Amino acid sequence: MEIIRTKSFPIHGWIGLLLVLVFWPLNWFLPGTRTAWAFFPMWVGYSLTMDALAFHLRGTSLFSRSWRRYVGLFLISIPVWWVFELVNLRVQNWQYVGSGSFSPLAFFLLASFNFSVVIPAVFSTAEWFAGMDFIRKIGKGLVIRGDRRTTVAFFIAGVVMLALLLVFPKYFFPFFWLSIFFLLEPLNIWLGFPSLTRFTRFGDWRPIIALWYGVLLTGFFWEMWNYFSYPKWIYTIPYANFLHVFEMPLLGFGGYLPFSLELYALYHLVMGLLGEKTEKYLNIEPEDR
Repeated sequence: MEIIRTKSFPIHGWIGLLLVLVFWPLNWFLPGTRTAWAFFPMWVGYSLTMDALAFHLRGTSLFSRSWRRYVGLFLISIPVWWVFELVNLRVQNWQYVGSGSFSPLAFFLLASFNFSVVIPAVFSTAEWFAGMDFIRKIGKGLVIRGDRRTTVAFFIAGVVMLALLLVFPKYFFPFFWLSIFFLLEPLNIWLGFPSLTRFTRFGDWRPIIALWYGVLLTGFFWEMWNYFSYPKWIYTIPYANFLHVFEMPLLGFGGYLPFSLELYALYHLVMGLLGEKTEKYLNIEPEDR
């Protein structure tokens, strides 16, 4: 697939930049529970800006290919992130300071609204990285096929990791960011939904690496903008609660890497169940060599 570079920076990117420039200082410096209403427009701004950067680099982007699907990323992101919140009820790796300022129903609604930005932010940033030459020119790596033996092994590993996580969260909390992917990647393959083995069966790790770079950059902004927010999240991670970068322990950033793969698997599971069984994101073809 030929990458078409363009000097155009679309209007939605300028709108995104304006949203960031307006709501970033409001989120940090206004008194009271400002993050409850400033978080969403700030992160919509980030997502639109990254999408516009992808278009500027490649001549294509998530938003430009289908604004309806782009809006759908926000809608799907809400239940996807609540999956992680549900597991965290047991693991208790993070908590929200200031949530007591709202009733349980109000917090649920506001949190759901703000959780909607997770997938658009990560996928838009990953799509930008996917167009960069240093990723496009990466050679072939480890081959992982979606055959029965591999998928069964992945699924069993996912079940074991999730069980250990839920029974002994103090010791196996890192499995938080692995078990969901190992469970869902085989499910997507068995159901005929898009999966990352579409690429790794050719030794093509470029989409995965693009997701990793995308989630790390997004994670940096998440943690930075969270630092002076209110309400905000803080971490309580056993054995790793040191060398903080903003509120996040340095080792905790490693969890972002498998987290991006879990987002990919969760998104395509939901879309597959809704009847969409074709890959629409990252725009890298396995034969594009």
